[in-house]
Amino acid sequence: MKKIFLYGLLVTSFLANAQEKEADKNLPQGNEVFAEKKYAEAEAEYRISESKNQKKAIASYNLGNAIYRQNQANEAKYHYVKALSNAKSKADKHRIYHNLGNILMKAKDYSGAVEAYKNALRNNPADDETRYNYALAKKFLKDNPPKKNDDKSKDKKNQKEDQKKNKDQQDNKDKDKNKDQKDQNKDQKDDKDQNGNKPQPQPGGVSKQRLQNLLDAVNNEEKKVQDKVNKQKVRTNPKKAEKDW
Repeated sequence: MKKIFLYGLLVTSFLANAQEKEADKNLPQGNEVFAEKKYAEAEAEYRISESKNQKKAIASYNLGNAIYRQNQANEAKYHYVKALSNAKSKADKHRIYHNLGNILMKAKDYSGAVEAYKNALRNNPADDETRYNYALAKKFLKDNPPKKNDDKSKDKKNQKEDQKKNKDQQDNKDKDKNKDQKDQNKDQKDDKDQNGNKPQPQPGGVSKQRLQNLLDAVNNEEKKVQDKVNKQKVRTNPKKAEKDW
């Protein structure tokens, strides 16, 4: 892989007036040890300076530089953003945006780096180093376009499929419920007589009409038997003829 040549941090410290220097000795002390590449010591001095100057960009910017030199890009980014919120001059904003662009390039956030360098050039269009980094960031962005958020699209698609599946299941349940209700209503309808009245059940599960029919059948059988017996009696006991005197 071809090595990226990127113009590095702009570490020139912001200017401070004599009164500020007198009130904050940690800032110049931090600059001295920073120049000696003692970045941890510089960080300590800049942190004290930042605590004394919450509304000024200078200490936050220098603190970001010291932290970046210790390979802590994400934390450095936080202090650059803080410095940017307090920056007043275009020169200050130019340096901050340039360094932010470097951090974003290192993180392979090429679209973010392009915007950062663009903002840096808006505040200092004449800076060749920023212009070069800007062109490099655009090239990398072109060669490495942002990936479409396939995961979110997939999750959204899966969510819709799950919703459809749940809806189908609920519809099937409703259909089964309605079918059972219709079958129950049909059974109830079949049980009614022609007048629309449902016959009352009799003891033993026999209806009144069926019981009457059985009784009639039994009576008929008994009558037949009795008639048969009577006929046999007539045959076995014939009536004697009266004597003719």
